[in-house]
Amino acid sequence: MKKLMSIFACTMLLSVSNYASGSHHNHDHSGHAHGHAHAHAPAKKVYHKYVVDTSHSTIGFSVKHMVISNVKGKFGQFDGKLKVDDNNHLHSLDLNMKSASIDTANKKRDNHLRANDFFDAAKYPEIKFWSTKVKSLGGSSYQVTGDFTMKDVTKPVVLNVELNGPIQDPWGNKRFGATVKGEVNRQDYGLSFHKVMEAGGLLVGNDVKIEIELEAIYKK
Repeated sequence: MKKLMSIFACTMLLSVSNYASGSHHNHDHSGHAHGHAHAHAPAKKVYHKYVVDTSHSTIGFSVKHMVISNVKGKFGQFDGKLKVDDNNHLHSLDLNMKSASIDTANKKRDNHLRANDFFDAAKYPEIKFWSTKVKSLGGSSYQVTGDFTMKDVTKPVVLNVELNGPIQDPWGNKRFGATVKGEVNRQDYGLSFHKVMEAGGLLVGNDVKIEIELEAIYKK
């Protein structure tokens, strides 16, 4: 009996000793914690801003006149920017135009366009497009969705963009070019002038085609 008790006591001492030394494997999480400490967060995407070079860009439009022809116009004052990622893919496009700078090569018509029937330029001096989504269509083609604001009315508009570049100009500047096309209905934005001709058809069409050529320079 004494021998049996002695064996039992030795067994208990060994068990307590092993527990105290940390050899109990169920409590050893050091390898798991070590793995989390060295986990790397995914790399953050970097976007590069290009500012529109207004001297080499045109923000224009065309609209039907008397059903049979298109009258073209442009804005003389504007600014904008586009952003691309490290792979030169389009990320965003934003434009801002001064409505009073409308130019259709006819002073009388331009004054009418600045008035209440159309832009009401004194009250609403700016026309804006702010991209909210860019979808690649393959190659250099993109579908850009954004908020278009005119006369304090904002509605979603989809533009088709062809991005060209980048190239380096003779002065060492990096540049992109972009051709932008789309369409808006002027009545949606309160450009309410409405006159029907005797033979039928609108004197000025409702659908306005957007025709933009941009050249943008890298902003360091």
